[in-house]
Amino acid sequence: MKKDSIIRDIHVFREEHARKFNYDLDAMFADLRRKQARRKNVADLKPVKPALSCVAEPHAAYGTDCTKKVKKTAR
Repeated sequence: MKKDSIIRDIHVFREEHARKFNYDLDAMFADLRRKQARRKNVADLKPVKPALSCVAEPHAAYGTDCTKKVKKTAR
């Protein structure tokens, strides 16, 4: 099987990063969190409420209330 240079580079980076923090997972995780917090080009993916709250008819046994109007939000 041919060795992939990208995979090899990832393993080298992981090993260097772990060695830098003496293989302490908490310290490694905290460092990655700090790096992530400094990034400015990360998309903010917030959940979007659906425009339609119910597809089926209201049914008392299931506790659905499809009589409320849902406001459409601009994206």
